[in-house]
Amino acid sequence: MRRIALAAIAAATLVCVAGCASEPIEPEDSQSYYFDQKIEWEDCDSGAQCAVIRAPLNWDDLDARKDIELALSRHSATGEAQGSLLVNPGGPGASGFTFVRDSVDFAVGSALRESFDIVGWDPRGVNESTAVSCATSDAYLDYFFFGELEAEPDTPEWDEELLVESIRFGAECLDNTGELLQYVDTMSTVRDLDLLRHLLGDGQLNYLGYSYGTLIGALYIDTFPENVGRLVLDGPVDPAASQFDLVLNQYRGFEEALMAYVDYCIEMAVCPFEGDRDAQLNAVSELYDRLEEDPLRHSDGRLVDHSMLRTAMVTTLYSQDNWSYLTQLFVEVDQGLTDTAMFLVDFYYDRQDGVYQDNSMEAFIAINCLDYPAEYDPEVIAAQGEQLREVAPYTARPSEYGDLVCQNWPFPPRLTKGPVSGEGANPVLVIGTTGDPATPYNWSLSLAEQLGQARHLTLEAEGHLAYNKDSACINDAVEQYFLSGALPEDGLICSS
Repeated sequence: MRRIALAAIAAATLVCVAGCASEPIEPEDSQSYYFDQKIEWEDCDSGAQCAVIRAPLNWDDLDARKDIELALSRHSATGEAQGSLLVNPGGPGASGFTFVRDSVDFAVGSALRESFDIVGWDPRGVNESTAVSCATSDAYLDYFFFGELEAEPDTPEWDEELLVESIRFGAECLDNTGELLQYVDTMSTVRDLDLLRHLLGDGQLNYLGYSYGTLIGALYIDTFPENVGRLVLDGPVDPAASQFDLVLNQYRGFEEALMAYVDYCIEMAVCPFEGDRDAQLNAVSELYDRLEEDPLRHSDGRLVDHSMLRTAMVTTLYSQDNWSYLTQLFVEVDQGLTDTAMFLVDFYYDRQDGVYQDNSMEAFIAINCLDYPAEYDPEVIAAQGEQLREVAPYTARPSEYGDLVCQNWPFPPRLTKGPVSGEGANPVLVIGTTGDPATPYNWSLSLAEQLGQARHLTLEAEGHLAYNKDSACINDAVEQYFLSGALPEDGLICSS
């Protein structure tokens, strides 16, 4: 049987919720109500300071005075501060609040810590901010992400059951979240970001966006060019790409990362299977086929099928440092064992000991459904599934692809997709990594071209993202840019 979530979601919701204003508010200008508030910082964990501000539920209706809360964390500059540097780790759905609070040295290098107050925040709908909730229990999330349908796959009964569960998930999100669910789109987060800039006292925004955080940054440049200070976009998402273009390029990226892993394991004589490159890749493909026909059962009852194998595999391909887990994964699954597979899957879902640590997966779905129009035509979806198989023959299965959840989401998309412009903005840095599977290198080239005023940097390496890792060339370019405004040469190529 096929699991519910991965068959319902593309392979990559009206009542007042917590944080909404419930008391009458004295008359005052709606703009100043939000932009004149003061940030009240208090000491919190990991030597950081934390705060909460209010933002409008709907930026197009400030007079409604319906508020949400945005949670902020800050590590003050260890030296003389030049201002604030806001950081977003990606997602959508990842917590910038905990990223900066608990992992500031991973977020930025020591040179930036010395000269900037490093600030993270949870975007609307995420974690400690007023959050999306699609379940009243972890048991329901387990059912949605890992549960099994009773009908046989590829039958009308199976299609109907899948549709019912997809509609139910959206309804659960709406019931538990309220009208916030309509307003967790990325453009609303961009407007929140400009509010944060203002409240932090910065005339222009200094911002470091990783992965999905680059989409926030790119849309900010396009929307508020006059407020752009120094922005670095590392591992860009292409703002002009359709949802299917993104999925297709990611499938291709992870397929190429798998091939890079195979070449490495052959060179180091640590491969999971016998034989040359083709033999290794064919063995992986056969493993997928075997799990599609005869899934394994983990000790906690969850099914390990071909979709679960792909989730586990993708988790290891974000970084070359994790390739040893991929070898272990293939060896164990080939032997009918599931421990490493489920360890990696739970890491992906941020699920520890059966408990979800945050709402990242729920927010991921909610934000994407508002950002990207769903495809409804079954023939188009089937053709797209076959395209995935063409670009990723060893890992893609057309049966994995679909978008029933967003097709049946309670609210239509809000984000208008298209190329962005950097006209009127200060120069920014765009960084692409040649072997990045999650945000493929060509997206960085596309974004730099759209912005026009951007300097494009290349890291020749495997893995996701470039800054604050092993490349002194990238690290120096980024830090000198933030510290002094010095621009590296356009087209700079760096190595690890």
